[in-house]
Amino acid sequence: MFRRRRPTITFTCSPEDKGVIAEPVPARQALPGWFRELPGTDRSVVSATDNGLTVKRCMPFLDAMTTGWIVPLAATVRLEVRDGGTSVTAGWELDKEMVSPHGVFQVAGNPWEPRPPMKFHNFWTITTPPGWSCLFVAPVNRPDDLVDVLGGVVDTDTYRSPINFPFVATAPDGVHVLERGRPLVQVVPFRRDTTSGLRGDVRVATDEEAALARSIHRRTRASEGWYRREARASR
Repeated sequence: MFRRRRPTITFTCSPEDKGVIAEPVPARQALPGWFRELPGTDRSVVSATDNGLTVKRCMPFLDAMTTGWIVPLAATVRLEVRDGGTSVTAGWELDKEMVSPHGVFQVAGNPWEPRPPMKFHNFWTITTPPGWSCLFVAPVNRPDDLVDVLGGVVDTDTYRSPINFPFVATAPDGVHVLERGRPLVQVVPFRRDTTSGLRGDVRVATDEEAALARSIHRRTRASEGWYRREARASR
């Protein structure tokens, strides 16, 4: 019996970069410390009206954070932000260019103006099997008050070269250090035919569909929380 090979996403770098730049890791291995330390249930708040379940028990939240891979910042970068964010100077601890400016004209009228667009240089070539692309986004559910990394989709089955990551420095004026290994981008591979092949259908739900949705909603609410009922003695 032959086993079907699992699709593989491959990250390759130049020989001189191996062991020097930070390496990609599965997203499930890069959960932030605050989330790892969060209990599934906080017994200190359990009451008649609150079962104490934390977001750690919320599968949609967890699945979003653990899907795909994390490409970390290759080396430590320092950003000096001046003049209300309109001027940004970058320095880094690597003998290759880590940060460069992006063409302002390409994003004229963007909501970050007058902050200039820039890009982090990435030294990993990401390859997926035929028919697979990758969604590149800022790490999900990890707010960042220093930079906004912009999202994009790349057909990584045909584009065989490192992909740089556009960003805008949103930090206040001052010098800010982004450490080597800092989660920079979340890479989510997907089969193109699972999205482009979908036909849109916008309509009113059938009775059966509405009943099923109500049933699932009630079961979900029952498993997630308790309802408040207060009894008082009559006079």
